Amino acid sequence: MDGETYAHDLVIDRGRVRKRRKGPSKPFRQRYGHTPLSLDEDIPWKCQRLVVGSGADGALPVMEDVADEAKRRGVTMVVLPTSEAIEELGRARKDTNAILHVTC
Repeated sequence: MDGETYAHDLVIDRGRVRKRRKGPSKPFRQRYGHTPLSLDEDIPWKCQRLVVGSGADGALPVMEDVADEAKRRGVTMVVLPTSEAIEELGRARKDTNAILHVTC
């Protein structure tokens, strides 16, 4: 991202990059075989569009309640493999936030 390499998942919230804290979602790991994106995480909802990078092979599960909450908030959520999500962010407007799974 922007010429930097990250070894951990990222959250882009109104232009600021921070590490994704996936600990709150770990209790769901056994059910999904992978730590999913859940509502228990600090999701950057202050946007019109949320791009979720689901990893190189799309391994990041997004729990249904996250999609339901996006809809309830009027946020368009797009889930793509991370490389495509990064390309999408390059074309995105300022009112776009992201969660990027980069570790697999």
